Amino acid sequence: MQTTTPSKKGPIIPSKSQVYLEGPKSRGYELWFAWRVFRQFIKGFRNLHFVGPCITVFGSARFKEDHPYYIKAREFGKRIAELGLTTMTGGGPGIMEAANRGAYENGGMSVGCNIQLPFEQKENPYMQKSVLFEHFFVRKVLLIKYSYAFIIMPGGFGTLDELFETLTLVQTKSIQNFPVVLFGKEYHQPLLEYIESMSLAGTISKEDMKLVLITDDVEEAIQHIRNYIDTNYKVKPRKRFWWLFEKR
Repeated sequence: MQTTTPSKKGPIIPSKSQVYLEGPKSRGYELWFAWRVFRQFIKGFRNLHFVGPCITVFGSARFKEDHPYYIKAREFGKRIAELGLTTMTGGGPGIMEAANRGAYENGGMSVGCNIQLPFEQKENPYMQKSVLFEHFFVRKVLLIKYSYAFIIMPGGFGTLDELFETLTLVQTKSIQNFPVVLFGKEYHQPLLEYIESMSLAGTISKEDMKLVLITDDVEEAIQHIRNYIDTNYKVKPRKRFWWLFEKR
């Protein structure tokens, strides 16, 4: 909004120069932006190529280590390690740190896809590998690309964005029908009521309600994921061929 200041000698005048809406940037700028995005994808592919099959844990960056949800997320990391799978998170503090920590402290593989932000998103120390991205959309692709199940803990806008992105991909069969676990019944109750209202309005089908397991039980969540993986997959050792000089 343009601010104004009164003038003793005349009419009100603008306090700063007029800014015009120009629409798209120059072609050179757009080409440079596309190149930077491409470089981020290649950086992610090279760094995460050998991390093995993952389970991604989403959740708030704001919970401290004495919070019940932090403690539960740490337990999830431990249980994912016991499954022999890699724990993947957004690489920051809070729930992300807790899940990485649970895996890291119990001999599991722990990785993160971090994001450049002016606040909150500092890299946690419980990862063998971390990749830093400039753009959320690139980061979300990598958080989903290598995972065979998704655990959504309580969180804010970013966590809900990741939840609905994942559900949309499963619903539209853009990815396999991977398990999606929504942890924290009380916290998510208003959201569940809204999703139910979407079903009643016909904007989603009743079958879509079955795309997510809602639970407060870590064991139930892990068993749900284990059943899907055991039924549909066998973990296959990956041959390590460094054609782009990737590092383990």
